[in-house]
Amino acid sequence: MADPIEVRKVPLNHVSDASGLDDLITSGVMEADRVIAVIGKTEGNGGVNDYTRIIADRAFRDVLRKHGVDEEQVKGVPIVWSGGTDGVISPHATIFATLDPAKAEKTDEPRLTVGFAMSEHLLPEEIGYMSMVDKVADAVKVAMERAGITDPKDVHYVQTKTPLLTIHTIRDAHSRGKEVWTEHTHESMDLSNGVTGLGIAKALGEVTELTDADIMKDRSKYSSVASCSSGVELDQAQVVVVGNARGIGGRYRIGHSVMNHALDADGIWAAIKDAGLDLPERAHRDDIKGRLVNVFLKCEASQNGQVLGRRNAMLDDSDVHWHRQIKSCVGGVTATVTGDPAVFVSVSAAHQGPEGGGPVAAIVDLGAGEPTGYQAP
Repeated sequence: MADPIEVRKVPLNHVSDASGLDDLITSGVMEADRVIAVIGKTEGNGGVNDYTRIIADRAFRDVLRKHGVDEEQVKGVPIVWSGGTDGVISPHATIFATLDPAKAEKTDEPRLTVGFAMSEHLLPEEIGYMSMVDKVADAVKVAMERAGITDPKDVHYVQTKTPLLTIHTIRDAHSRGKEVWTEHTHESMDLSNGVTGLGIAKALGEVTELTDADIMKDRSKYSSVASCSSGVELDQAQVVVVGNARGIGGRYRIGHSVMNHALDADGIWAAIKDAGLDLPERAHRDDIKGRLVNVFLKCEASQNGQVLGRRNAMLDDSDVHWHRQIKSCVGGVTATVTGDPAVFVSVSAAHQGPEGGGPVAAIVDLGAGEPTGYQAP
């Protein structure tokens, strides 16, 4: 049986700030060698050359080293950074750690569980094709097993980090006589995310019929729990599966829903309620009362250039890429719901949630005593 989970959100006061993790360990909230995953937002440009992700990654791993965690274990902790805190989105990290079962609240109700895995090595010529879908799907199944989840319906959030294409990796493919799906490195970010979303959908049975021709074309095929990011940091799919299991105990529970469009605040509320928080029918952020740990969203500019029937110019804007604009928009909508600008909103949601919308996952604190989530001053 998987161990219960402790999860906390901490702010990043600057790009290399890992003091929040250090404080959690020093104060005894978490044990350093029990930290199993970190998912966060950094304040870079969110693009191919966003090296804030690498800086933040190093800072958090250095804290684990400082507290005596074995080097191989430090290297193996999945740390997923999504670059770009456009608009009001505040840089932060959500830290997951296992908890000694003897210290966990006892309950037979579903409670948070986490599993992680790394896929087989991904070649640049596989990005955009079924071979990558299959490797991601295999890794998702391993992560589910490690989380103690047997029913895909108990999976509410799958966060991944995968490689995108760079000039270097494109040249590598060409040197071996291979072609790549695209030679536009920024486009390859959307591509890598989309393929990974389909890999998650395949693993969880959300999609059954799938071919190379569907990739980035048939947007009706998607995962409602996938949150996929890509970058230059690795050459495998890094997979974190988050769901619920009975009998493990703990304070926290996760739920999910989808936003059907960029302004769909009801989709965010639905995810919070699905996680188990008792709220009024028309809830307000003041009703949360510190019981929300964090929400995790993907967003996408609708391909028809509209939201709720009104035209926008995001896809035609040559000055500010639509990635930045839609992220800022959805970040503002989300913070209005949660009352906390430190929300995980990531762009490029191909095959992740409905077209023009995206998936939403919410982790809530259902434990006794003082809630562990953020309460605005």
